[in-house]
Amino acid sequence: MAGAPARFTVLLTEGAEQDLEAIHDYIAEFDCVANANNVLDALMNVVENLSKFPERGSYPKELVSLGIKEYRQTLFKPYRVIYRVTGRQVIIYLMADGRRDMQSVLTRRLLGA
Repeated sequence: MAGAPARFTVLLTEGAEQDLEAIHDYIAEFDCVANANNVLDALMNVVENLSKFPERGSYPKELVSLGIKEYRQTLFKPYRVIYRVTGRQVIIYLMADGRRDMQSVLTRRLLGA
């Protein structure tokens, strides 16, 4: 029987950390702090799971349409976590509500346009 999967180091960019804070603040303001904390905990669980299985994520369709397959995504609906696997590291670039115009969000954040 195989042992536990090798672990990856997960890093959040400054932008991803700001995304988490903005998501929490928005939910706390327009819903309640308890729900904001629950969503934050769930997103952090998604992040933790990437340390074990980063290749399970799919390619964001908005980037695939541009011929870019270096980024992956995992979901905690409606939120999308966009990341890249580099060696033994998982670098998270973006956490956003998937109902937004993701094409422009991804282009601006990842491609610097």
